[in-house]
Amino acid sequence: PAQSAPAQGGTIQACPDDLTDIAAASSVVRIVKVAGLIDPVVSSHLLGQLRHAEETKALGLVIWMNSKGSVLDGDQYLELATALADSPTHISMWVGQSGSTARGGSAELLGVADLVGVSPGSTIGATGPVRLPATFDPAFGEATTRLEDSIIGADEAIQLGISAGPVADVVTIGPFAALTPGFESLQCQDPAAAAGDGPRQIPLTRAELTGLPITSQLFHTVSSPEVAYLFFAMGLGLLIFELYTAGIGIAGVIGAVFLALGCYGLAVLPTRWWGIGLLLGAFAAMAVDIQTNVPRLYTALGLGAFALGTFTLYDGVRMSWVTVVAGLIGAALYAYTGMPSMVRTRFSTPTIGRRWMIGEMGEALTDVSPEGTVKIRDVAWRAVTNRATPVKAGEPVRVVGLDRLVLEIEPEEGGAKDYRQRG
Repeated sequence: PAQSAPAQGGTIQACPDDLTDIAAASSVVRIVKVAGLIDPVVSSHLLGQLRHAEETKALGLVIWMNSKGSVLDGDQYLELATALADSPTHISMWVGQSGSTARGGSAELLGVADLVGVSPGSTIGATGPVRLPATFDPAFGEATTRLEDSIIGADEAIQLGISAGPVADVVTIGPFAALTPGFESLQCQDPAAAAGDGPRQIPLTRAELTGLPITSQLFHTVSSPEVAYLFFAMGLGLLIFELYTAGIGIAGVIGAVFLALGCYGLAVLPTRWWGIGLLLGAFAAMAVDIQTNVPRLYTALGLGAFALGTFTLYDGVRMSWVTVVAGLIGAALYAYTGMPSMVRTRFSTPTIGRRWMIGEMGEALTDVSPEGTVKIRDVAWRAVTNRATPVKAGEPVRVVGLDRLVLEIEPEEGGAKDYRQRG
């Protein structure tokens, strides 16, 4: 379908220095890139770009796709497919570049396009059950049933002729966009080209690439299974961190933002309610042991619920194993190392975790008169003297009291006594 401007007099003319005056340059092909699951944000963007292409009388709309499926509900999916199928604008869909894929609902959507392209190394298929009603032709003709659970590459897609229009095996998006009917180019000879070089093909039709706006991209990103899961878990963890460490609110605010974004992502994705419940229950159980600062039974139960919730959270979509492993390891470190250490640092008192220090012997690292530094069991602590009895560096000391992170010490012998203790 691509057209070339004819050469005058049957010869190839020299390439002009300026193409701005060429009338054909006013024609446009719009390219929309779709990456990740097709969710309401992507669907809304596609519909908006389709309306814009129709209003501006663009030659065509090219959808550049790399998507593992759709999370649209039935009505949303039907609305998108109907708009693409009924549009007077030429619709092309290209799965590329090499290594890309179109699966599930994304693959079935190829069936409404006027032209389909699959780059070498890319795949399509695994559509699952048919989503579109009988008023639509089978997405891939006679191969529709086969592709419900099979994946094919570019060569086989061309052999099967899987769309209403021809299937194009094109390596890059530029040549594929040039297949849009009415796309014009100029064949000319570059004066600076080496002898023997062939003529240049200069596109006269503009190809305009568009993507999601920044805000839409944010919500599309948090709607991915991995990000929604991690944000939801991190939000819960940070809120509990804020609750038990009495900070200044930064962790709580960040946790609330993460939790809100995670909840949005989970609302868009196909989730199981009991999977979400298990994640909530996991952090509630871990919080019980965090309060006592000793990871015990509730921590083990919480981690078990967290693991079970991780594996049952989604219905029909999967997370990468890297995300799953990162989530499980992160939860274990949070429960057994991170939170106990933080709570011990913030609120350690004689009744929580340090009573063993009373009566312990150590050594003064500096003069303690009345403040200084001592070493107890090879760990340095800030210290003050008991009743202002000075201690020189290197002398043995005994711990007689605690005030949060400051030890109250006295010399091994000769410490001042309360008048009530004097004989």
